[in-house]
Amino acid sequence: MSARLRELSAAVRKLEGQIAKGGGAERTLKVHKQGKLTARERIEGLRDKGTRFLEIGMLVAHDKYDGQAPAAGVVTGIGAVHGRLCVMVANDPTVKAGSWWPETIPKILRAQEIAMRCRIPIIYLVDSAGVNLPYQGGVFPGQYGAARIFYYNSIMRRYLRVPQLAAVMGQCVAGGAYLPALSDVILMVKGTSFMGLAGPNLVKGATGEVVDSETLGGAVMHTEVSGVAHYAVESDAECLERLRELVGQLPPQFDVAVTEGSGSGADALYDLLPSDHRMSYDMHALLRAIVDDAALTEFQPELAKEMICADARIGGIPVGIIANLRELVKRPGAKPRIGGIIYTDSAEKTAFFIERCDKEKLPILFVQDVSGFMVGPEAEQSGIIRAGARFVEAMACARSPKIVLTINHASGAGYYAMAGQGFDPDFIFTWPTGRMGVMEGESAIQAVHGRALETAKSKGSKLPPEVEKSVDEMREDYEHQLDAKYAAARGFVDAIVHPEDTREVLVMALTAALQNAGPHLGAFVL
Repeated sequence: MSARLRELSAAVRKLEGQIAKGGGAERTLKVHKQGKLTARERIEGLRDKGTRFLEIGMLVAHDKYDGQAPAAGVVTGIGAVHGRLCVMVANDPTVKAGSWWPETIPKILRAQEIAMRCRIPIIYLVDSAGVNLPYQGGVFPGQYGAARIFYYNSIMRRYLRVPQLAAVMGQCVAGGAYLPALSDVILMVKGTSFMGLAGPNLVKGATGEVVDSETLGGAVMHTEVSGVAHYAVESDAECLERLRELVGQLPPQFDVAVTEGSGSGADALYDLLPSDHRMSYDMHALLRAIVDDAALTEFQPELAKEMICADARIGGIPVGIIANLRELVKRPGAKPRIGGIIYTDSAEKTAFFIERCDKEKLPILFVQDVSGFMVGPEAEQSGIIRAGARFVEAMACARSPKIVLTINHASGAGYYAMAGQGFDPDFIFTWPTGRMGVMEGESAIQAVHGRALETAKSKGSKLPPEVEKSVDEMREDYEHQLDAKYAAARGFVDAIVHPEDTREVLVMALTAALQNAGPHLGAFVL
């Protein structure tokens, strides 16, 4: 039994609890005194009671700005409204008045990409003072700066027919006003919401005119005079209820016939991983704990055993599973193979399986614990580069939904082949034990300081002090950067998933992804 996964999961839960407080009790009280709800309270009032909110990017920026930007000032995720899965984006007014940090933009873009890829409605709960001006250089310019939000708005509105509902529940100023303006429906709250290209102070400075917020851009003005907004409501609570009514009027979603099929015991997942991440464990047992009725139908089970390709159901949804076997694979009359490594025939086998899933429009779940592709003369002579390229191409071009779950390692080109983030999987999750990087720290130390280490070993001497210091610093840096919280803080994963929540999260992700019959290529395909 290992305590490693439990300890890491507990650390993540503690951090999540801190982030969920937003700007803290004092700022929350200030928002309440204004007659408003916080971002998380708004999402709680919007989604169906008793259902999960799958938060995306909760840990983004948690280790920057001295902790002053929890969740980068915006809460994003997927929740159910009248049984319909919707993407939700809520500015957090308790964090610098909901202003946009550099990391706020990619979070909103990721939420929009999920809505586009899955073809599910997106709801914006707007309450933002605009760009956080001291950090404007990381917000305003660039291909993936704030302007891309409005590009995605436009694509969804004109071509993809993805419903976009916007509720202005506080400030909405400057370019940020285009976010609701490019939505299908706009709601505003009387007395607390404002929408305008400039606030009263900027108007006075630019034109000399003195005007109050309500006259300039309040709910009554925009619903009765300008016609920019469509509904004026009395309170946040009424606004959320009206949003729920509007979602309930949308045509029904595609039914994926989700059923209750159970795994073999979520709590047992904590005891499957060893205390040392380099040691072996039973990946088959882990998969059986996730899939319905512990039932896996493995594809070519006796060939290239280090790669598991199998058919299963999760929550009643058929899915193809590709996973790395993390144990020594013994072969009669041949050298054993190292688990977690991709060999030539395992790459070929997996490429064929992916193409079969693609033809059957079967979603694919990649369960990563991969150290990379095999290297050395034998591997090169076997054509590992060609086989690896075939694996990558099959994965990249598959039109089926792709979902990633990292268990331990996600290293090197193996991470890419197993549907790494750069290949636009529909969702990418990790357990608290996930370690994402080019290679492990000890491998990096060997690559950089190998000669010095060998020399010291052969002479029976110590490393020179400067080399020893460099080795220690590299080891520390790698351990920090390989932590799942580091990846989550930078948006390299959508969420850290706790083992007991794995099935429910995967069912939500699969259900959302399957709303789009395909193809699932890039952020959007017209």
